[in-house]
Amino acid sequence: MILQKVLRVLTGLCGLLYITLSLGFLLDPAQAAARLGIGAIAPLGLATLRGDFIGFFGTTGILALLGAVRSDARYFTAPLMLVGMTLAGRLITVVASGFDATMGPPMLVEAVTVALLLLGRRSLKTNRLNA
Repeated sequence: MILQKVLRVLTGLCGLLYITLSLGFLLDPAQAAARLGIGAIAPLGLATLRGDFIGFFGTTGILALLGAVRSDARYFTAPLMLVGMTLAGRLITVVASGFDATMGPPMLVEAVTVALLLLGRRSLKTNRLNA
């Protein structure tokens, strides 16, 4: 019971983190992108940063937060897949191109997010009343 409450708080905090990241791309996409080592060279690039990154971070955050608030493991499936695929892509990059220290912090955040969402999926029940 206590583990479930802790997991709900931690997955909810993850959700808020990802929502905050999405807001950064909405409000100042160039700065948010620069923090990740990327940038836009044209209006299409800014639109892509806003659209794609808000889509990724916003969806991940909203669904993680919903799963935590409603205590319903079903909401964790999509963010788990999104962040898991992102981490897999980074690991492929490490194998193909080598590791750079700047890759570490995002990979750590993603690994922790994946672990929390996996634990949440296994520990929280599927709440059919919220369907």
